[in-house]
Amino acid sequence: MHFRSLVVILLALWAGPAAAASVLLVSVDGMKPEYVLGDESRQLNIPTLRGLAAEGAYAEGVTGIWPTVTYPSHTTLLTGVAPAVHGIYNNLEFDPERHFSASWFWYARQIRVPTLWQAAHAGGLTTASIGWPVSVGAKDVDYLIPEYWRNFGAPAELNPSDRYLIAELSRPVGLLTQMQAELGPYMMGNDTSSNGDEIKTRFAVDMLRRLKPAFMTLHLSSLDEAEHEHGPFSAPANRNLEAIDVMLARLAEAARANDPNTAIVVVSDHGFATLTHRINLYVPFLKAGLMTATVDPGTKSRQITGWRAEPWLAGGMAAIMLRDPGDARTLSEVGTLLRALQRDPANGIATILDRDALVRVGAFPDASFVVVFQPGFYAGAEMSGDLVTPIAARNGGEAPGGHGFSPADASMRAAFFAAGSGIAHHRDLGVIDMRQIAPTVARLLSVPMPTAPAAPLELAR
Repeated sequence: MHFRSLVVILLALWAGPAAAASVLLVSVDGMKPEYVLGDESRQLNIPTLRGLAAEGAYAEGVTGIWPTVTYPSHTTLLTGVAPAVHGIYNNLEFDPERHFSASWFWYARQIRVPTLWQAAHAGGLTTASIGWPVSVGAKDVDYLIPEYWRNFGAPAELNPSDRYLIAELSRPVGLLTQMQAELGPYMMGNDTSSNGDEIKTRFAVDMLRRLKPAFMTLHLSSLDEAEHEHGPFSAPANRNLEAIDVMLARLAEAARANDPNTAIVVVSDHGFATLTHRINLYVPFLKAGLMTATVDPGTKSRQITGWRAEPWLAGGMAAIMLRDPGDARTLSEVGTLLRALQRDPANGIATILDRDALVRVGAFPDASFVVVFQPGFYAGAEMSGDLVTPIAARNGGEAPGGHGFSPADASMRAAFFAAGSGIAHHRDLGVIDMRQIAPTVARLLSVPMPTAPAAPLELAR
């Protein structure tokens, strides 16, 4: 049975409250809760975020999923289940011989369980979304501008004709073209600058004012980029969050103008850690004969030509994939290699998860192992040279940041803030599980979401 049909049937069987509140769900990619709740917030001009904490409920931290990266996390925020269940295992699909360019998990059809969009739409609510990961082709979003890009780069380096592509992917047909006539051009490709978030905000405010969706999702991604480049709590990251705070104020104003009882829910997908080293796992895999590669005479880069086992990189961890998962000999070779690497503390390997452990944490169901790095050590993609290489600080002493580490590490905790009619003021929820957010939003919308088994958060006064 198609998941949308399942949602409709479950809705008919569910006896819930008749009235539904509107919800604006905004993800500020990479926002650590300490920006708002900790000492680091004292010098930040973020009155909107502080106001949400004072006027509503907040989490001291959100324990995320494996791996703590953007696309799986955003899908858990929408579904309330772990990646092994919803099907979005990483940011990029596994492409061992690099046949595809930037093979991200773009498409809503790749999500294997019902989403909040489906639950809201089946409940008769108007839905909208701008820039949310894994949203291309989301049929239960009435007004959709998905996150998608063909080539990654600065806007000036991209083909201007790609504007037609995002317009064709938006729904309903002609929506983005009409909006651009009044609001100016939508962003090119994946503009992760503050300007890209400003454009998304401008379009979201217009959508809220004119189309008045009862449930809207919006992804703001520039803080994540600033933290990757300059590290968490760096001056550029702080300035970026201050700019986002102004955007959040405009969004909340537009949403509450439609419905004064609108719940404003601001979340993030993961935390951030300062990086010091890269671990180039391809190097020992090539040396052990588990992978083969040739050197391109023109570019001098290595091209993978064969593999029995290969790392699938995910920031602070890497899944180890076997071409034949039933190959006991290769499985033994890989296990021996990984344990040897782990024995040297300088290699930065915190732990190694086997298949049984992966089942327990709900990650990478097709992997044979996952190598989890110590915070500060990051997955590198070099195929020659040293296994571990230092990451140099930039001018001014700023060290770059990253994520993808174990969700058990406190530095990876995401954020949650919710304010609106019926939500308690300044309620500290403690540390929550990311899987609780989708059923909580479903409760705010007064729609059923039985496929999200976690208990909703108690937000009521």
